[in-house]
Amino acid sequence: MYFTDRGIEELIERRGEEEEITVAWLAERLREFVDLNPEFEIPIERLATWLARLDDEDE
Repeated sequence: MYFTDRGIEELIERRGEEEEITVAWLAERLREFVDLNPEFEIPIERLATWLARLDDEDE
């Protein structure tokens, strides 16, 4: 198990009952996180780019 799995499991436990979240909501939370933790700007940018391109057949 990766260390990040604990955070992912907590996310599921705390937010898993919600019917849906919007991409706009997620984007705002990511912006807030980077504002508070600027040292994570590059990993968050990579995650956002990866999520944005999930359906791209070229990659």
